[in-house]
Amino acid sequence: MRPIDLRPGPAGHRAPVTHVAFRADGGRLASCSYDGTVLVWDTGDPSRPVPLARLRHRRLVNGAAWNPADPAVLATASADKTAAVWRIPERGPHSLVTVLARHTDDVNAVAWMPDGRRLACVSEDGRATLWDTRTGALIAEIGGHAAHCMTVAVSRDGLVATVGEDGMVAVGEPGSPASAEVLHYATSVEGCAWSHSGKVLAVARDDGVVDLLTPRLECLRTVRVSTSAARGVAWLDDDSSFVVGAYDGSLHHFDVTGEPIRRMRDPRMWPRSVAVSQGVVAAGSFWDGPHLLDAATGREIAGPSGPGHGPNALAVLGRELLIGCDSGAVVAVGADDANGSRGGRPPVRALDMSDSPVLSLAARDGTVYCGTYAGQVVRRGGGSRETTDSLGAPVSSLCLAGNDLVAGTYNGDLITLDPRTLRTTGRGVPHAGSVKSLAPLGGEGRFLSASTDRRVAAGPLHDRVTLWQHGNLVNAVACLDGRVVASASRDHTVKVGLLAPEECTPAVERAQTLIGADESVKCVGLLGTPAAPVVLAGSYDFGLYCWEVDWDDGAGTLASGRLVTEFRQGVSCMARLDGRRMAVAGWDGRVLIVGPGRDGAVRELAAWDIGELVERSGTRPAGHAPVPDPQEART
Repeated sequence: MRPIDLRPGPAGHRAPVTHVAFRADGGRLASCSYDGTVLVWDTGDPSRPVPLARLRHRRLVNGAAWNPADPAVLATASADKTAAVWRIPERGPHSLVTVLARHTDDVNAVAWMPDGRRLACVSEDGRATLWDTRTGALIAEIGGHAAHCMTVAVSRDGLVATVGEDGMVAVGEPGSPASAEVLHYATSVEGCAWSHSGKVLAVARDDGVVDLLTPRLECLRTVRVSTSAARGVAWLDDDSSFVVGAYDGSLHHFDVTGEPIRRMRDPRMWPRSVAVSQGVVAAGSFWDGPHLLDAATGREIAGPSGPGHGPNALAVLGRELLIGCDSGAVVAVGADDANGSRGGRPPVRALDMSDSPVLSLAARDGTVYCGTYAGQVVRRGGGSRETTDSLGAPVSSLCLAGNDLVAGTYNGDLITLDPRTLRTTGRGVPHAGSVKSLAPLGGEGRFLSASTDRRVAAGPLHDRVTLWQHGNLVNAVACLDGRVVASASRDHTVKVGLLAPEECTPAVERAQTLIGADESVKCVGLLGTPAAPVVLAGSYDFGLYCWEVDWDDGAGTLASGRLVTEFRQGVSCMARLDGRRMAVAGWDGRVLIVGPGRDGAVRELAAWDIGELVERSGTRPAGHAPVPDPQEART
């Protein structure tokens, strides 16, 4: 397993902040990041957080927890399939105490038992495990979910709560199966937190609701937070109120009766994680550090110092490649001469699109569309810019299909809009999960969709058919000339299929499964012709892979698979420039143009750095202060 190599600066992260955890006294804050590091901050003066230590994993870091019995000890959870225990003294260097390495999948979260010795871990394979951190021994399996187990929380009395994408909430005392309580929801549950008294468990649901439950999982109160997913939740020190991070880009503060106190909004904020201590609220960020806010007023105390330009989306506009970034920047790069000039200085310009992270892009006839984390679709063309109201959730995918602009959301909605006015013309929910990717299929209004429900579907908005299913969520889908479909999945595979010609209802004539990546496959693209397609796929294992498909010889297709190149972080997105060239971007900030070399094999033709492109474009993402809305009504 190659380690992430993003070369962070001295004072911040090089990728979004995924998790925040306060020490009980509020004097230290751990921030975890996609850059594979944990920064420990001195927050004794929260208006001037000072980085004290940088801890490194080999993959992105999902979570952290301070030891309740020894405030110098911190546990961290990583996608490198380990949990680590560190000693962070008040003065002097930090040290690694132990690594808990027998996990079979990404570790999503950790929580200490009250004794400060045992550590509960939950992972992507649905397992909940308990470890002895002094010996490194696995003590027991303490629970299991049918899908990804996302969060674990331990009460002051030692009750362990786990929640997962299967909608299950489980509470029990380790070693006492008879004490287990289970509650099932029809939606994913990805956040939970015990009150400090241990009497109330808050669970954050993907349908935008937080339930307050007793230890026996009896519902005390249901609080409507947002139309978008509720993710992180944390209690104030006196248990009189709690703060919820939602995927509408806001922090929502409620009193214990469920009445709203205020809403805090900031386009830089990524509130998938929230922590509270000593009247200070911390939240994750798309920028280079955590956000610190005053719980009493909602005002920012301190914030990140600069943007990160991780590329999330690519599209083609004429002879330009469009790149959409975490910072909200969209840059247009001249790709006409990218045929072997490794690097160079192509023409570049900035497009004023959004101050929210750009998750998806589409373009046609001189007009650019972007989908944002704030849930809006932005249109820019003809010298003007229009923006929709929020569609209710982050817009994770866009495509132009016939006369429709199709938007797919984190909530699982498929929404058609008029490309000229952005007026909503239709809405459907054909998937039982988030819509991760869309691609035009050809024909009037037909398109492909890929979802966390493991399915790839095709057809118009209200008459969709399933082409195939993967063994795990589907990250991306691509189409070639309306005949060839390829999809990329977290099950480490790529599927490619040939559709029957001239069928009103899309039907798969031939299909093959391609292997090669060692981790989740994030993006996929197609070059060549329907008779002899070339599949490109980028993975979280940092590799860009290529297969030459032979429809008559599946074994030959597998044998053709090879590694084209490697990035220093996961490969995030790709877009076909023309029949011979593909643009590929990685979260390490590199943007490559690949295509056949003189020997016919796909190789790098040009390479650019997104930070340098953004700087040359003149993009200057402005800093923002959070906007507190006192007594704002519930969304």
